[in-house]
Amino acid sequence: MTKSLNRRSFLRGSAVVGAGALAAPAVHAQEGTNLKMQAAWGGGIFLENAQSYVNRVNEMSGGKLTIELLPVNSVVKTSQMQDAVHRGVLDAAHYVPAYWYSKSKTASLFGTGPCFGWSSQEVLGWVNYGGGQELFDELMGILGLNVVSFFNSPMPAQPLGWFKEEITSADQMNGLKYRTVGLAADVLLEMGMSVVQLPGGEIQPAMKSGLIDAAEFNNPTSDRDFGMQDVSKHYHLASFHQSQEFFEVTFNKDKYNALAPELQAILKYASEAENSNFYWNNTKRYSEDLVTLAEEQGVNVYRTPDSVMQAQLNAWDVVVERISNEDPFFAKVVDSQKAYAKTVMNYLNLNQPDYKLAYKHYFG
Repeated sequence: MTKSLNRRSFLRGSAVVGAGALAAPAVHAQEGTNLKMQAAWGGGIFLENAQSYVNRVNEMSGGKLTIELLPVNSVVKTSQMQDAVHRGVLDAAHYVPAYWYSKSKTASLFGTGPCFGWSSQEVLGWVNYGGGQELFDELMGILGLNVVSFFNSPMPAQPLGWFKEEITSADQMNGLKYRTVGLAADVLLEMGMSVVQLPGGEIQPAMKSGLIDAAEFNNPTSDRDFGMQDVSKHYHLASFHQSQEFFEVTFNKDKYNALAPELQAILKYASEAENSNFYWNNTKRYSEDLVTLAEEQGVNVYRTPDSVMQAQLNAWDVVVERISNEDPFFAKVVDSQKAYAKTVMNYLNLNQPDYKLAYKHYFG
């Protein structure tokens, strides 16, 4: 997310088919379609995830469609990526809706909204089978944005993050300068915190200099890569501020509509396939890096107290009610989410055994 992070360049692939034979009809050479996609990531596991999606598309298309992945700030700043795709300056982008939610707070409901008892897996279920995609497309129409988006990669709940001391009460968070993004900023402001929205690469230096007192980014792997363990030894897992998030891959609508239907399908279903790939790969990496942080780098790892998470839920209630009263479309999306979560989570909560019970049985 900063120029100090390593930038990578990726070779643009193309396929040229040509054929000619004496006394045979001429066959025109056909060149594959190339799309430039900028990621919001300058390195680390999220850029790897973006590359995984790109590789999947490139391999499935057999040369008929090639995406060239560009790291953060290659063409435009992260805050300008959606506009760049809308205008055709970029063909595509890989980021999260929280990075452009200033245009509409409804955007934050697609990944960084309130938790209605569900995880990222179920929110993606709502996107695909509960009317979420249609509501997102309606939002794009309301905003007049010339884009087509797909969502993938169900993220585990984001940690509450890094503090100067162990947090045992919500009162300790009052007045702290804290980094987060999206509607989580509104929620933590409601809890009395002073919120600073910074890109990932600026978090560690900001905490080191005292610009912020506490921070979160996303996961143990990225946090370790940023060097958060060098500025804090108190790491709190579990939180409702961003308990369900996923990536958005967005394409210029004109470029997307110009593609053959089978290539459009590849963009969509490659995104869908990334759900499993991301979850399997990233949860393994996160768990391994958490062990390294705790056992090799002296980090104290805590589970955020239930009292703090209940205070977050109370703050979410205030924020959601306020925005719903201001924005009928926001309220419409919230109602759709609640209806889906109530039914699906009723089944899952009744059916799922207590996995912690089994874990403690074998590992203590």
